[in-house]
Amino acid sequence: MNETSIQTFNKEDFFQVIVGSAALTLPVAFSEESWNLSKTLPWGNIIFIIVLSLLFINLYSINSIFSGKINNRLSLFLLRTIIDYIITLIVVFIILLAINQMPVFSEPIIAFKRIIILSFPASMGGVIVDSLDKE
Repeated sequence: MNETSIQTFNKEDFFQVIVGSAALTLPVAFSEESWNLSKTLPWGNIIFIIVLSLLFINLYSINSIFSGKINNRLSLFLLRTIIDYIITLIVVFIILLAINQMPVFSEPIIAFKRIIILSFPASMGGVIVDSLDKE
């Protein structure tokens, strides 16, 4: 593993997270079940999905990108987690907007819930693709 590859977040990492996020968002984004789930899922479950997404990103990053060694790089590790998740949220937003399933102005709560629900698989795809060249 290249030591500098885990010390920075570069353009290649950015595009890898986009591709990985999109790859796992697209199949779910066209599902009417996911659209309806955003209308019925309680806030407690939405928060739980956010926590699970961040947990999976962190667990995978610790073991794949950082090889279990984050003691001296904790701030980079946390920054990378935040960047990965924000990119994922943006990718999901754009995909839902493109397929006309992002009611930002008419139903902003539903729009937010859709982004969170679809970001769960997307975040895993993003971090996995991002880690492929780190191993």
